[in-house]
Amino acid sequence: MKFTKMHGLGNDFIVVAGEKELPAGADQLAIQLCNRFFSIGADGVVFILPSEKADFQMRIINSDGSEAEQCGNAIRCVSKYVYDHKLIDATEITIETIGAGVQKVQVHVQDGRVVTARVDMGEPILQGLQVPTTVDADEVIDYPIEVDGTSFRFTAVSMGNPHCVIYVEDAVNFDLATWGPKLEAHPMFPRKINVEFATVRDRAYTDMRVWERGAGPTLACGTGACATLVSSVLNGLSDREATVSLKGGDLFIEWLEEDNHVYMTGPAEEVFTGKL
Repeated sequence: MKFTKMHGLGNDFIVVAGEKELPAGADQLAIQLCNRFFSIGADGVVFILPSEKADFQMRIINSDGSEAEQCGNAIRCVSKYVYDHKLIDATEITIETIGAGVQKVQVHVQDGRVVTARVDMGEPILQGLQVPTTVDADEVIDYPIEVDGTSFRFTAVSMGNPHCVIYVEDAVNFDLATWGPKLEAHPMFPRKINVEFATVRDRAYTDMRVWERGAGPTLACGTGACATLVSSVLNGLSDREATVSLKGGDLFIEWLEEDNHVYMTGPAEEVFTGKL
């Protein structure tokens, strides 16, 4: 099996292309390969597969063996891979995901290689039970939640995968390792959840740190950045276009009124290739 190590703002993946379908035992394979001490190391394994609905299909297996419905950083990496490796020559690419349907990506090319990608992430899902949470409400905004006697307030958004956004005084230095896993597995979230801790600096700039469901702390989360922007708009804290600054770098997020779609723009990088 040939692989390519890639990352989007430090959210890193082992990208595998050429398989006809998701291989048997993909969950155990991901656990093995993503180990940072005894193997390649990554936040997840991404398989680029054939699709009947789009140019390609993307399947993402997290480092714990669970499957992610969608991943914004991974879809930028996939777009770069298929263009740079000449699997497609168009700069507008469609990629099928299992959680967010077919998504459109426009790649920006310099010297024959992709440097950034703008992804149409689709419409955010805000209905509480559909995110899913246990809250039966059209929108779950600034909702109370308690963990180990500590109270937080969260806003729930699905971008094809579930997120809860919590505003804190200092996201950059927040104790992610303590609260991330406890909130991820809270009973209020029946399929677990990605947790974003955010600090809005001004209406066009937000600091965010993320605890990803199935992967733990990562340097960036594209869907999490999108969920954070949507949440900030719903809470009256942000404009509909803003930079979300993550530990690995910045993403530019837009939530357009005319189509209700969220758009994410950011880089993707190829690190090295290998063979297993």
